[in-house]
Amino acid sequence: MTHQDELKKLVGEEAVKFIENNTVVGLGTGSTVKFMVDALGKRVKDEGLSIIGVPTSERTKQQANSLGIITKGIDEVDHIDLTIDGADQIDKNFQGIKGGGGAHLWEKIVAINSDKNMWIVDESKMADHLGSFPLPLEVIPYGSQQLFKRLKDKGYSPEFRIKDGHHVKTDSDNDIIDLHLHEIDHPQEIANTLDHMTGIVEHGLFLDIVNTVIVGHEDGPEVLHAR
Repeated sequence: MTHQDELKKLVGEEAVKFIENNTVVGLGTGSTVKFMVDALGKRVKDEGLSIIGVPTSERTKQQANSLGIITKGIDEVDHIDLTIDGADQIDKNFQGIKGGGGAHLWEKIVAINSDKNMWIVDESKMADHLGSFPLPLEVIPYGSQQLFKRLKDKGYSPEFRIKDGHHVKTDSDNDIIDLHLHEIDHPQEIANTLDHMTGIVEHGLFLDIVNTVIVGHEDGPEVLHAR
């Protein structure tokens, strides 16, 4: 296990302490969340913790089910008490970029339907400004080349996400375009622009949404209250 993985495991184990019995919990996606779901499965097995998980991707669903965690879809529950997810970058105002794992559409749907949101990250994900991590967009394939041109004309430096010579597909069978913006000084303005561009299903800016952030440091986890 790398040092970064050790920090991810640390915050994953800290996060599950916040999960209460008989609650509905949104289960995020990504390498840090994988450690959290492992720790949650251990609580379910060892303590008899009773929860329902709402996964944000097929891979999280498969992992949770393999550990004995009961899962339901977003439309099968009437509320979500707490969602725990990772983030690719968090700025000093607790605004975030997510979608490095290609799950930001489902992640945002679960997040906005949750009473509270918690992000768990290692210290490398904290930054003064967003943008050094590429901003992911989930886009429908139809007309995506035309959308790509419009994004390029705006100076957003778009790139289709490619793996093994093929477009990376989301769980909704859409494409991903990553924007290389370098520094985002006004995330609300960028979000508003992207919200009004036809063909973009969802962008990876998660703004004014997180309540608590747990950051993994050398000397232990730090719990930050965002809003």
